[in-house]
Amino acid sequence: MMGSGPRSGIGELQLPANEPGSSIMPGKVNPTQCEALTMVCAQVMGNDMAVAVAGAQGHYELNVFKPMMAKNILESARLIGEGAVSFAVNCVDGIKANEARINELVDNSLMLVTALNTKIGYYKSAEIANKAHTEGTTLKAAALSLGYLTEEEYDAWVVPSDMIGR
Repeated sequence: MMGSGPRSGIGELQLPANEPGSSIMPGKVNPTQCEALTMVCAQVMGNDMAVAVAGAQGHYELNVFKPMMAKNILESARLIGEGAVSFAVNCVDGIKANEARINELVDNSLMLVTALNTKIGYYKSAEIANKAHTEGTTLKAAALSLGYLTEEEYDAWVVPSDMIGR
């Protein structure tokens, strides 16, 4: 849903434009396939609730609600199957990663400061993070302006791909 755009939401993913966009905002990509799958999920949850209520109606070791339970379970299985295939074909297959935006978000993430803890200590790392947050700058800019490390040290120590095991 947050991928609907073209320039809104988090912006990490670009959804395929399956149909014309918004009637009031030309060029907008509506998350219709995501919304459709959400509707499927809502219906399945409703069916599950109906099955739960029906299951509680088994009086005297006899439950006359079994046909309704079976109908809802089978309908849910069909909806999930068809919904998953439709979502895969009409959305997942066409999703593209916005690598520039992903890199921008990673580079501006304050969590990267954890890579500096073992190098310069917690308190200096916290000061860098606070300065970057307060001034709206990057960690690198804050670290360099405080003089706690050189650009070469920062680039060698703060490597996001190392932090996620790549």
